[in-house]
Amino acid sequence: QVQLVESGGGWVQTGGSLRLSCVASGRSSGIKIMGWFRQAPGKEREFVAAINWGAYTTSYADSVKGRFTISRDNVKNTVALQMNSLKPEDTAVYYCAARDQWSFRTREADFGSWGQGTQVTVSS
Repeated sequence: QVQLVESGGGWVQTGGSLRLSCVASGRSSGIKIMGWFRQAPGKEREFVAAINWGAYTTSYADSVKGRFTISRDNVKNTVALQMNSLKPEDTAVYYCAARDQWSFRTREADFGSWGQGTQVTVSS
């Protein structure tokens, strides 16, 4: 069982930056892919970014490319999401997720462990 805990959410004005962090515990040695998803009010949860735990492969949603950067620290079992040039449409609850297989996937259904989420609000 893997436990994920997010932190770093908050309120920011348009154009500002936030850094989200996710700490993995429990059977974290089984984690192969870490990802971030988000869910805005009234919308389905959507993929934001993912990173391969061992090979530094990354993937981003088109809506965040060039603004968000995902990174990880294997020693600390953490994954971070640096969010720059934030827009009101980035407002959502952001979730950290973990996948225990090496094949790179970005669908919500391919991630078996989830955090509780952290709120990000971007005001115009």
